[in-house]
Amino acid sequence: MEFTSAAFWAALGSIVLANILLSGDNAVVIALAARGLPAHQQKKAIFWGSAAAIVMRIALTVLAAEMLTWPYLKIIGGLLLLYIGVSLILDDDSEEGGAGKTAASGLFAAVRTILVADLVMSLDNVLAVAAAANGNMVLLVIGLAISIPLIIAGSTMLLKVMERFPIIITVGAALLGFLAGEMELTDPAVENWVGGVPHDAVTAAGVAGALLVIVTAHLLRRRSRTQASSLR
Repeated sequence: MEFTSAAFWAALGSIVLANILLSGDNAVVIALAARGLPAHQQKKAIFWGSAAAIVMRIALTVLAAEMLTWPYLKIIGGLLLLYIGVSLILDDDSEEGGAGKTAASGLFAAVRTILVADLVMSLDNVLAVAAAANGNMVLLVIGLAISIPLIIAGSTMLLKVMERFPIIITVGAALLGFLAGEMELTDPAVENWVGGVPHDAVTAAGVAGALLVIVTAHLLRRRSRTQASSLR
């Protein structure tokens, strides 16, 4: 497929479009992870987190089709997402309470959170992108590279909205819980145990995951505040 051919540009457009449509949840994670950093570091976290995530996706594309057949992988990934969702809500409380972090550790922690969450959520996404690339790695790399500034723009916009409407932090964390719940029931191991899982059951598991994140964060927050009050 040559660079000047219509097929090349059509496939490139498909990759960029697929990555944008499938990266909405990733943009939420990026914005959530970067929100607690100083303003000058937020841009760095968003840029490096997005760029590193894209590079990781390129590597994942080669293995994704095989990895999705591994039993328990989605179960473990779902548990990681639940943990990240709860942590993001609790991190917001610690920031409001004045718990400080060094600039370096804060930036590193934000990029690490972005990478872990993107790794978990991108397994399904990369299959669609890989299908659009049709085995052309040059096309895949170019398409994903073009997507970086678009994801950065989306994350930056979400970050500004979160500053004005903090409730979006809880909504974003609940989204991670929803994705985690869906992952738990779509793992090959679960399908082997119970056969095909109905779509309604998968959706219900997603709702349960969202509620679990919110309730768990609320209970941990209340316990933390109770312990803080008892020490005064």
